Amino acid sequence: MAFRFSTYLPPHQTPFEKLFDIFKELITHTSGDVDEAIDWLRELDKAYDLTDENYTIDDFVNDLLEKRYLQEGLMPNPEGGEGAGLSITAKTERAIKSFALEQIFGKLKKTGSGNHRTNKGGTGGEDTNELRQYQYGDAPNQIAMLESLKNAQINHGVDNFFLTESDLLVKEQYHQAQLATVLMIDISHSMILYGEDRITPAKKVAMALSELIARKYPKDSLEVVVFGNDAWQISIGEIPYLKVGPYHTNTVAGLQLAMDLLRRKKHSNKQIFMITDGKPSCLVESDGTYYKNSFGLDPYIVGKCVNMAAQARKLNIPITTFMIAEDPYLQQFVQQFSEANNGKAFYTGLKGLGDFIFQDYESNRRRNIR
Repeated sequence: MAFRFSTYLPPHQTPFEKLFDIFKELITHTSGDVDEAIDWLRELDKAYDLTDENYTIDDFVNDLLEKRYLQEGLMPNPEGGEGAGLSITAKTERAIKSFALEQIFGKLKKTGSGNHRTNKGGTGGEDTNELRQYQYGDAPNQIAMLESLKNAQINHGVDNFFLTESDLLVKEQYHQAQLATVLMIDISHSMILYGEDRITPAKKVAMALSELIARKYPKDSLEVVVFGNDAWQISIGEIPYLKVGPYHTNTVAGLQLAMDLLRRKKHSNKQIFMITDGKPSCLVESDGTYYKNSFGLDPYIVGKCVNMAAQARKLNIPITTFMIAEDPYLQQFVQQFSEANNGKAFYTGLKGLGDFIFQDYESNRRRNIR
């Protein structure tokens, strides 16, 4: 067998498609600010000659409007309400999520019910290679007909063939488990400090994970919680617009809200993914006042975090921490936190964040139902 190698030729893209791929990346970085994204696109055009006289940036913007990727007059106002200007549409939000999924998790084919598998035998799930004797109550579609007919021939002979209940064999199946996940995202000010954009990769992972679940595991659930001085839940549709604020890091509030959300779920398996780059530095006391300390690891705050991790363990809710930092004292805190929860921790760079989360999510598909 011979192989012929040639220069790689990328698939043909129209001028709109080329610019749209760049636009999807820029709109994620700008948290949905269309004007800023277009300004960046114009700068890139000057530097790299992305367009020519036959197709300009203005033509691209007109196409975005015609194709309903943009709309006029409905731009969200950070201070509340809506203002004049261009804004992205739900169609663009779907395109951004699909783009993030392809970037981080690869192109995944849409499947059927998409439930998670455990190693417990039972009914209502994926077939295994094991056979067992038929029992009263087994579903007819579980019966392995060829194997059962063969069994009857062996037991009764070919000349006088008949089939009895004792001849029937059924295919063993895996139980199908549903998985409820809460993704916690740190939006404290440190997520954009020191010239490093850490919030954009976190947003991409959140969008990719939501798209993955919608396509492949539609019976699973994903809730997104953000935490700074306080913690609150956001919808999947709000992720592209997520911004970092001038906040401390109230990890305890995030964990409390995540556990409250999971308590309401009837799923067999539950888990928390937490993306953070810094130490916990804030608490809300019982009287509503804030206790803050940004210097080092405050024993009082750390103790509260570890207690929350232990509470989650009692509820059989594992916490997987994705720490975007390499400081030894922070790693020591995360190790203590994970031991209290019997959870896991990954010390990952920004580029490897999506891979780690995808692998952990997939591995939890096989976690036993207790």
